Amino acid sequence: MSDIADRLGEQVMEAMERLHVPGVAVGILHDGQEHVAGFGVTNVEHPLPVTPDTLFQIGSITKTFTGALAMRLVEMGRLDLDAPIRAYLPGLRLSDESAAARVTMRHLLTHTGGWVGDYFNDFGYGDDALAKMTTKLADLPQLTPLGEIWSYNNAGFYLAGRVIEMVTGKSFEAAMRELVLDPLGLSLSFFFPEKVITHRFVVGHNVVDEQPRVARPWAVGRAIHPAGGIVSNAKDLLRYARFLTGDGTALDGTRLLTPESLALMQTPLFPATGISMIGLTWFIAMAGEDKVIRHGGGTKGQVTEFVVAPGRGFACAILTNSEMGSALCYEVSQWALRHYLGAALPEAIPLEWPLEKLAPYVGRYESTLSLFELSLSDGGLRLQVTYKGGFPTPDSPPPPEQPPPVRVALYAEDRLIVLDPPFKDARGEFLRDAEGRIVWLRFGGRVRAREK
Repeated sequence: MSDIADRLGEQVMEAMERLHVPGVAVGILHDGQEHVAGFGVTNVEHPLPVTPDTLFQIGSITKTFTGALAMRLVEMGRLDLDAPIRAYLPGLRLSDESAAARVTMRHLLTHTGGWVGDYFNDFGYGDDALAKMTTKLADLPQLTPLGEIWSYNNAGFYLAGRVIEMVTGKSFEAAMRELVLDPLGLSLSFFFPEKVITHRFVVGHNVVDEQPRVARPWAVGRAIHPAGGIVSNAKDLLRYARFLTGDGTALDGTRLLTPESLALMQTPLFPATGISMIGLTWFIAMAGEDKVIRHGGGTKGQVTEFVVAPGRGFACAILTNSEMGSALCYEVSQWALRHYLGAALPEAIPLEWPLEKLAPYVGRYESTLSLFELSLSDGGLRLQVTYKGGFPTPDSPPPPEQPPPVRVALYAEDRLIVLDPPFKDARGEFLRDAEGRIVWLRFGGRVRAREK
């Protein structure tokens, strides 16, 4: 394993230099053995070496923990995936009354609620933060009918976290600690900054003028915890991976989930991206003959990727402290899958299409936090992404530097891939209405309405 691990380290360091990523931690689980390594520094302003113990914000990988916690409550008879949420939160209000009356935990855990999902706000660190956040869901427009179109929905996980609080009578964080983190032995996984600062941790970075700059603020706010609040390290994620590749028991033999519940979480339930289905929180795809479950995360200048092949006892955790980490995560995870399992996730091969076939895709596609503009230039499609701000609070300004235009290509009918950093290898899908008109661009998992 060490020879492959050494070569993997070389891949990481080359990508770090090319993409201006200050620090990375990588963990590999293969054939029962673990290899964890740190590269670079925690913070360009106050640099310390990244070690195997260094803490990173794992962002939306947290959603898979929220799903595991929900399934524990299902097995305890305290939660029903298909009961209306109003059975637990009678006062739930959404902008669409029909959705509010019918939405279930299954909708929340599969991102099929249909309302605007990218709403972020900070309601302080009191125990009422999630309750305050869920009252704001009534202001979020319903974009698509409940249960019909998959679109990544952070706001749905706030609601899921609030349901967990109601059925346990505890704060979300306390319930997670008691029912998931402690039983799994994840002693270096935290929610609150006052816990994190007693350990070595990274800060996020934006890239400005091809130089990493510290991204502020550091914390994401308590109300966001069910969707993306865990701070952890590569070692704890590999311990989590042993649970995911096992039979539902922790390392000490404590049963957290039945094999059937664990298998349900890893079962495709709804079409998602071009190569993936969605299970209960997990993205599911095939790497050759092997089923792979995965989830990424992104906070303020920190990007992570967690890939698990349950049938092979394999896992790869990649943690970075740069907004450019997404490209590194994709490259390194694909390299790891090829060299440890002999297969990787399907590649998208760009097609050479004439301009007249590309022209129908040209247009402006808008979501809450960003504007995507597709145009024709130099014989192909170009994408300009403009961020509006809104993270981690609604009044947060746009980043100091907007991304440059990037080349995109179609790799199949209505499916595109980005050819240049910072979105290199990211994929999107165009969605059509019953008359065949393009009405949405789904990119980064979010549906973006085409300007009429």
